[in-house]
Amino acid sequence: MTTLNEPQISKSFAIGIDIGGTSLKCGAVNESGEILFSFIVPLKHATTQDEIITLVAASIQECKEQLNEPIVGVGIGFPGVIENNVIIGGGDNLPGFKQLELGKILKNLTGYNIVIDNDANLMGLGELIYGAAKDCSDAIFITVGTGIGGAVMMDKKLFGGYRNRGTELGHIVIQQNGLNCACGGRGCLEAYASVTALIDFYKSKNKTASGKIDGKYIIKKYRSGEEEAITAMQHHFDYLAAGITSFVNVFSPQKVIIGGGISEAGSFYIDEITQRVKTAAIPVAFSNTKIVAASLGNKAGLLGCCANVFQKLKTLGYATK
Repeated sequence: MTTLNEPQISKSFAIGIDIGGTSLKCGAVNESGEILFSFIVPLKHATTQDEIITLVAASIQECKEQLNEPIVGVGIGFPGVIENNVIIGGGDNLPGFKQLELGKILKNLTGYNIVIDNDANLMGLGELIYGAAKDCSDAIFITVGTGIGGAVMMDKKLFGGYRNRGTELGHIVIQQNGLNCACGGRGCLEAYASVTALIDFYKSKNKTASGKIDGKYIIKKYRSGEEEAITAMQHHFDYLAAGITSFVNVFSPQKVIIGGGISEAGSFYIDEITQRVKTAAIPVAFSNTKIVAASLGNKAGLLGCCANVFQKLKTLGYATK
């Protein structure tokens, strides 16, 4: 490890490990946002917390050997609440990982400097630094899928609230005493505007639909003019726009970035939401805001992991051999 008084390396590299419920997305990235290589490690045979940690440590070492360059550090994305590299909770699809000093454990196992944050936060940071909002300082990111996750970026940095416990954008309440949500609350944005909610609503309107019904199926039926699909999509647009309107009124971001597979449905998707938010938001709050689709796809998490390293560790002036 170099010190503050020693020369800086001319190029900076970081390793990213995005921990999901079924796999690890691993790779190395330079500060320009180039993914030098990446690979996926399945977790189907890792049935305990310790087995997953062992795989993470081994993946970090494999990345380092492939890169063969000094690294600033390792960025970890994790689906839960993280405070100072400690997993407070979450990761419902993973065994254990409660009140766990994961950063300290991985540093002891690998010798590398570790920074950990919520996976949705890091997807947003990836889009802010390298993707759809790279020309912005202030942005909101939401990913619309099975649930709704998100991130708030202020002055090019993630904002997580006190002790990094906030910015659960999918869980703002948009309907008092409304539908039950997976978080244990009621009336959350996720319960009304996620792809899961879209599918459930569509099935309630079209009880004769058969086969695999997912977001792509409903979009296809919507484009073909099916009445039930149009009703379901209008319901989805209305509720998602209601949530985004609240984000605009509070934060007045330069961009709202919408990620998740459904955001790739076509320009009509963003247009429908934009029209609703423009009508509902406080005009002065919306005046400098654009709503856009995410641009990095499934690379956002890995890039965000590494961007977090460059932001938090490079300023300390060291690289790990």
